[in-house]
This record gives sequence, C-alpha cells and structure tokens, in this order.
Amino acid sequence: MSDADDDGAVLLGPRANPDLIGHPEAEAGLRGALEAGRLAHAWLITGPKGIGKATLAHRFARYVLAHGTAAARAVDGDPGLYLDPGHPVFRRTLAGSHADLMVVERAIDEKTGRRKGQITVDAIRAVKSFLGLTAGEGAWRVVVIDSADDMNRNAANALLKVLEEPPPQALVLLVSHNPGGLLPTIRSRCRRLTLRPPSVEAVAGLIASRCPDLSADEAARLAEVAEGSIGYALELAEQGGLAMLDEVSALLARLPDGLPAKDLHDFATRLAGAGKEAEFEAFAKTLRWWLERLVIAEGGGPLPGILDAALAARLGAMAGLDRWLEVWEKVSRLLTATTAANLDRKQVVLNAFITAETAVRR
Repeated sequence: MSDADDDGAVLLGPRANPDLIGHPEAEAGLRGALEAGRLAHAWLITGPKGIGKATLAHRFARYVLAHGTAAARAVDGDPGLYLDPGHPVFRRTLAGSHADLMVVERAIDEKTGRRKGQITVDAIRAVKSFLGLTAGEGAWRVVVIDSADDMNRNAANALLKVLEEPPPQALVLLVSHNPGGLLPTIRSRCRRLTLRPPSVEAVAGLIASRCPDLSADEAARLAEVAEGSIGYALELAEQGGLAMLDEVSALLARLPDGLPAKDLHDFATRLAGAGKEAEFEAFAKTLRWWLERLVIAEGGGPLPGILDAALAARLGAMAGLDRWLEVWEKVSRLLTATTAANLDRKQVVLNAFITAETAVRR
C-alpha cells in the first residue's frame, strides 16, 4: 500500500514501510532483548516527529509476531528487524487481519473524514481485553499505540492499569513525540528507547530513492530543511516545499521597504484557492521553519546552509532576537489555529507577513 504524488514520490506509512533508515542500534537492542528472553512488556519509543518511531514500532511488532518463539527465529547474521513484504505476517499486519496485533490510533470522524483529536478511554479498554486473550497464532500479543501523546486523561489512566498488571507474553509499544507530557507513572513502567534524527546524508539518500524525479541537489536541500525528519522531508517533497521556500524567502527579502500589495495579495489569494490545501501546508511549514532558524541564528546558533546568510543577517539586524521571537510566536499560533478554527487562509497569509513587516518597522 503506497501513494504516489504527481512528481512520482512514493510515500509509505509506518505499517507499509519495510525499511528503516538510521537506527541500527535500536533495532539490534530490541532484537537482542527478544532473543535473550528479557524483553520488557512495554517500550516507550521517543524522539522528534518523522524520524521513524512508528516505523520502528510496526517493524518490531512484525518481527515479534513472525519470530517470537525460539523455534521461529531466523539466524541470518543480520541484527536488524527486517521482514520481507511478501511474508504472510507482513501482509496480514498491513491488512489489519493479524489476530495477535492491535494498533491504536485516533479514530476517523465519520462526518468529517478526519482523525479525531484524541485517543479515548474506550480504545484503551479494548487494549486490556485484547491482551487478556491467549495469542491466536504464536507466542505474543502485540499492541502499537501511535501516538501515546494523543491519549486523553481517562485513556492514560486506563493504560496505566494495563501496564501495572501486564499479562504474560504481552508487548505494548508506545510511540511518543513528547514523553514529558505523559503521566510519570506511565513512563516509569516502560523501558525507554530514544531515537536520534538520522544524518542529513541518510535522509537525502532516502528522499532520492523515494522521489526519483528530484535532483540530488533538491534531495539534499529537502534533507537539510527536514533536519533528520524523514517524514517531514517526504511531506515537503509531496507539497512542493522547495519551491515554496524560495517564494517565502523572496517575500521576506522585500523587507523592510514593504511587500508590494499586489504581489502579496496574489500570493495569498493563490494559497486560499480551492484544492490548495497542500500548498498552504507547505507555506505554513516553510515560513515557520524560516522564522525558527532566524531566531536560533539571532541567539547565536548555526544557520542552515540552505538559507541566504546575507538575508538572515539583514533581517536579524532589522529587529533583533526579542522581536523575531515575538514574530515567530504570533505567526506560529496563527498558523496552528488555521485548520482547527477554519480560518480564512488568505487573511492568515496576509497577517503573517504584516506581523513580520511590523516588527522590522518599529
């Protein structure tokens, strides 16, 4: 199961993705724990968004279901967790038909077709019932919760009861982008596995393999913007993020003389048009990223080579750290609220640039 965008980019979700880039130590550790018979009943897989946490969780779930008994484990000299997509376990977990795997995500709202905002207590109560059953096909029953950050308070309390008294041969894999937001008692009952972003070179290589129509330079630029987040890089590739980054940079370069009203209005009108949701998302991501990098640079941090250093220095001199931090905070809140509150996209674009122009004119 995969999707291809108009440029030929192949985007695979965590369930469908047979590959994992940049985390061999994590794979070896999980496999070693399983084969040594000392596998913790619950693992909290943490790290920044888009670096492969959910992919690792599904990859390990498949491996455990395929090789969870000593008799079934393949001795192939490879310390990883790869399972061929043609393997029956891979096919059935992808189809959602494996009796010993349960995946918990935010449910789809039937009215809107979008995912709901939270994982509810009913979903976690179903986990308890599921784990209480005897494994139907092998030694283990496995639950993947993606992500644990989405649980509401009642759901988190229900999960805590599951983790306090885990049944034998039960494995719970929790994906978390922000483990500090989870209940301390949940964290304390899980073995933590922290993933680090893969190198820019590794991300660029994956982008090149998934997006064959991109040049090597474009793949490298996307990897630099994504800063190790493979998921983010592929989203940007799908949404035309590099072209949008160039447009945003060109508009910011017109400060402080003022952005031409017609150019800005034409740009905002385009992003507000029907069917332009992905393009607006690319705008939101690249503008937020630009402002974040500017704030970091003003605070003494490094500036990515993909950005125009002269432009960043000139913008920094116009307003300074405090004012650019204020711009970043205001614009970030505005962009975040756009989808949740169904704000007018054209007005959001205009307000974002007016906020930046006001800062440099003080």
